[in-house]
Formats: sequence, structure tokens, C-alpha cells
Amino acid sequence: MITPRYKRVMLKLSGEVLMGDQQFGIDPAFVAKLAGEVKAAKETGLEICLVIGGGNIFRGMAGAAAGMDRAQADYMGMLATVMNALAMQNALEQLGVHTRVQSAIQMDQVCEPVIRRRAERHLEKDRVVIFAAGVGSPYFTTDSGAALRAAEMKCDALFKGTSVDGVYDSDPKTNPGAVRYDSISYDKVLSDNLKVMDAAAIALCRDNAIPIVVFNIREEGNLARVLAGQGVATTVAG
Repeated sequence: MITPRYKRVMLKLSGEVLMGDQQFGIDPAFVAKLAGEVKAAKETGLEICLVIGGGNIFRGMAGAAAGMDRAQADYMGMLATVMNALAMQNALEQLGVHTRVQSAIQMDQVCEPVIRRRAERHLEKDRVVIFAAGVGSPYFTTDSGAALRAAEMKCDALFKGTSVDGVYDSDPKTNPGAVRYDSISYDKVLSDNLKVMDAAAIALCRDNAIPIVVFNIREEGNLARVLAGQGVATTVAG
């Protein structure tokens, strides 16, 4: 069994990951696979918090670019993250992992409101806690929501699962010569505008000394390996 290096972590997944090989929406088979990854990581003894983006359903920035009111578009994006959180909760609980969803926008029929002390209790009871609806306000991304909840819950690290295996000096999808960093400072990420997460999230992690680990969530078994310090990833720290 892989021994984790951390006790409590925040796992941030982009909404696009939930699409699997589809063009949009939620692929139940791929969500089940992701849930299996989370379960395997949890079985190493970790306490896991989750934040999932909403870009597979609706992205506020894209709506604003198309002429929608930015605040209205962002609220729609927050609702998309709740749908993703419920999908992940369902997949985890089908695997026997007790899970609670807490939303920054109150909707009592489907999930709990964000209450830090209640979330702490869930983690103590060996449950996964999924935080939905970002920070509950427009103009903030789910990256900022993940950084905020990571600080609030005193997580040892924030793991960002994406479609690439770390942070590069340019976009590896468009530049085959892009160079990957094994580690990099918060300040260099901000000064070079490397788009790891939005600037507010990077600054919040820096100010609270929360390392950010960027890795490829699509590679099977990679989450547990990265959590143990054995997989390919980039660590953003001081």
C-alpha cells in the first residue's frame, strides 16, 4: 500500500475532465473511473476535500464573452459545479465512499450549505467532502474556490488534476518544445503568467503556504502515485 505524504488534501478537478471522450456534459463511465481513483487515494488514509469546475456544462467567462451579463453567467457556472458535485457524489457512494456535498449557494433539497465546522466533522467521520458553487460570488473561478476551501480546511496541499502532467513554460498542446517544470515558485508562476490557476488562487495559496501539485488525472492510478510523491507532477511552492 502506498503511504501518503499528506494527511488532508484538496483535490481540484476541471469540469472538462468529467466529459471523458465526449464533447460536453458528464460521462458517467469516466466519472465512475475518477471516483475509483479518489477511493484508492482515500484508502491510503487521506482526508480528501474535492472541488470540481463546471466547464463541461457551462463556463461563465465564455457566456460573458458571448454577450451575457458576467455576474449572471458566473452564477450559471456555479450551478454547473453543483451538478458535477452531485454526479461525483453518486459515483463515490456507489463505490461505498461516504460523501457530502456542501454548496456556497444554499439549496437545501440537494446538498448542505458550506459550514466549516460541519465539514471538519465529516472528514473526521471518514467522509469525502465536495465543495460546490465556488465561493458563492461572481467574478471568482473555481480555482479560487479550491484555494479558499483548502485554506479554510487547513489542507496540507492542493492537488490540481488536469489533462497535462504538470506546469510548462508554454502551452504543450500548441508548442511541442514546451519545457516542463518539476518545481516552480508561486512568484514565477504569477510573473510569467503561466496559467496554472488564476492569479487570485495562486496568491491565496502562497499567502497560506499551501503547495499546489499539478498532475495528469486522466492517467490511471496517477492520483495515488502523485499523492505519494512517486508520479509525474509539478509542485508550485515558495
